[in-house]
Amino acid sequence: MRITVLTVADCPNARPALEVVTAALDSLDGRDGRDAQVELVEVRDEAEALRRGMYGSPTVLVDGTDPFAPPGAVPSLSCRLYRDADGTVSGVPGEAALRRVLAGAAASGQVTEASDCCGRSDLR
Repeated sequence: MRITVLTVADCPNARPALEVVTAALDSLDGRDGRDAQVELVEVRDEAEALRRGMYGSPTVLVDGTDPFAPPGAVPSLSCRLYRDADGTVSGVPGEAALRRVLAGAAASGQVTEASDCCGRSDLR
């Protein structure tokens, strides 16, 4: 399994996103988590955001796919907010939702967390 955290320069949620990924992998009790490769990638422009499928910073990709991408989202360098099942908003996906994704539950539609994007960030 390959997990990529896409972020913009100086994103305050890059490190917390990596921490949530690590915690979710640790909770898998050895199932797939030990074989995971985790990478932090700084996206520098909108063309790269489009190419990589970045829907705001940070974006967590699991095997190249964003399991939290809202329908109709457009790749961008904007900051990103994640909404938990109880309505709580955070700058990173919730550990429980990420754990379900990593355990393969995303394919069965069990992910309840969605994402919103806030204002665009001109980083050029």
